[in-house]
Amino acid sequence: MALRDLVLQFDPSIKETKKYGMPCYLYLDKPFSYLWTDKKSGHPYLLIVEGHQIDHSALQQGDRKRMKILPVDPTVDIDFRTINEVLTLAKAYY
Repeated sequence: MALRDLVLQFDPSIKETKKYGMPCYLYLDKPFSYLWTDKKSGHPYLLIVEGHQIDHSALQQGDRKRMKILPVDPTVDIDFRTINEVLTLAKAYY
């Protein structure tokens, strides 16, 4: 819930919907990010749609061509600064 609130409060133009069975966040009516959990660890992550254009050490490409994820460890406090940095970099591509 905290991640959801962070994304929605980041910019008033971000709207929440559901795509592919997961929460999707639209910026200017275009997919911006998704919120989901890792199948193996069960930990949440924030998937950034235009992640391939962003160079940030907290993002992980994995096998994805376009998107990157920002994993979140639920056992530690959320790093608000890092999440805001990544969202700010992502917003620049819209």
